[in-house]
Amino acid sequence: MTEQLKQKLCDSKGTRWGALMIVAFTMMAAYYVNDVVAPLKTMLEQEQSWNSSDFGLFTGAYSFLNVFLLMLIWGGLILDRFGIRFTGKLATILMVGGTALEYYALTALAGNESTIMGYKVGVFVASAGYSIFGVGAEVAGITTTKIIAKWFKGKELATAMGVQVALARIGSQAGYAVSIPMARALGLPAPVLLGLALLVGGMIAFFVFSVLDKKLDKQLKAEAIEQGTEDDSEKFSFADVKNILVNPGFWLIALLCVLFYSCVFPFQKFASELMITKYGVDEYIAGTFAGLPALGALFLTPIFGGVIDKYGKSASIMMLGSAMLIGVHLVYALPFIHYWLVAILLMIVLGIAFSLVPSAMWPAVAKIFPVHQLGTAYALIFFIQNIGLFSVPVLIGSVLDNYCKTEVDGVVTYDYTLPMCIFTGIACLSLVVAFLLKRANRKYGYGLEEANIKR
Repeated sequence: MTEQLKQKLCDSKGTRWGALMIVAFTMMAAYYVNDVVAPLKTMLEQEQSWNSSDFGLFTGAYSFLNVFLLMLIWGGLILDRFGIRFTGKLATILMVGGTALEYYALTALAGNESTIMGYKVGVFVASAGYSIFGVGAEVAGITTTKIIAKWFKGKELATAMGVQVALARIGSQAGYAVSIPMARALGLPAPVLLGLALLVGGMIAFFVFSVLDKKLDKQLKAEAIEQGTEDDSEKFSFADVKNILVNPGFWLIALLCVLFYSCVFPFQKFASELMITKYGVDEYIAGTFAGLPALGALFLTPIFGGVIDKYGKSASIMMLGSAMLIGVHLVYALPFIHYWLVAILLMIVLGIAFSLVPSAMWPAVAKIFPVHQLGTAYALIFFIQNIGLFSVPVLIGSVLDNYCKTEVDGVVTYDYTLPMCIFTGIACLSLVVAFLLKRANRKYGYGLEEANIKR
């Protein structure tokens, strides 16, 4: 009996990695849906009369409910109060419902000239659906992160997080790669319909994972009873929110997160058009090039995660990734460089930076906070991140329409010099915050430079 108690599901390498693969599929579907509309900006303008401001609103809508109704914070509180199974199931249902509403807007409401709150009804409903999806996707993200922290505690934590991120990037890259060819062949809404089907499969996958996790909880409870201890991994009190907010490490991680990701995800939403208009890339492969950072993360994030597990240096790696981000956006901002190969090389470098920072950042949170605060800590960080994911696309879309738009013989083109300067400035701020985080690590002893696997 004692041996059975000692051998928990998470102690089996095959079982814990198998559980991760199930959850990772759900996130892979979520990332596909998140990015699949990004390459369709030009088609939306041509076929459904959208403009850059409409597209910026739609892209920013992903974070609208998370920011203005604090849905991510509530999601984190629910996660720490009711656990990963309940929260994960709720998140997958929201993703499916939001994507279904988005698909409805792109089909039944296409060409509808009526408006809601000054926006075309199709734009408004699609944005509403994307916003509901965004709540589910972000809550699913913090739930998955806490799942990994639970199942891989004291084991290959950074590697597991890196693998999960890498598999999610497969979904992202697939969204960028298939979007335009599928839309041209089967109609503009077709890529979204495929995403809806994948999300239904992801929802089923998470329900399957919940069976395994429930069994693990029983084993953890039995172990706690045998050892005379109490498992507090799911306990939470509102006092924990205060403890998180007064921790300097929280604010530095949160600021780095919002600045870094604001230079990546919003940029990728506009990158396909940048590739076409400035670098002359064919529209059928522009999305593939825009998705190269996701493809790079597929291979590199697990590798960097393994390095961090063995050797540490998380704070230093976050500084390096931020510095690389500055170089990428600065070169994109140079108006006299138009060679397509340069654009591709920059995307590859962006992919390396995109792999370095997440592989170091997310395991770092698990070092700064105890496990019963992780859900809320991640939720608060993701909430602050979503402020950037909402405001930056809206800003870029408005700048393009008001300052960078040229129309010749009915053909609209955009000059991306000013938007890329904005991204460069945000990247510079991320490097400053990464430096401050490294200094805080020395002062407060977070252990960010230490290895995750204890020898």
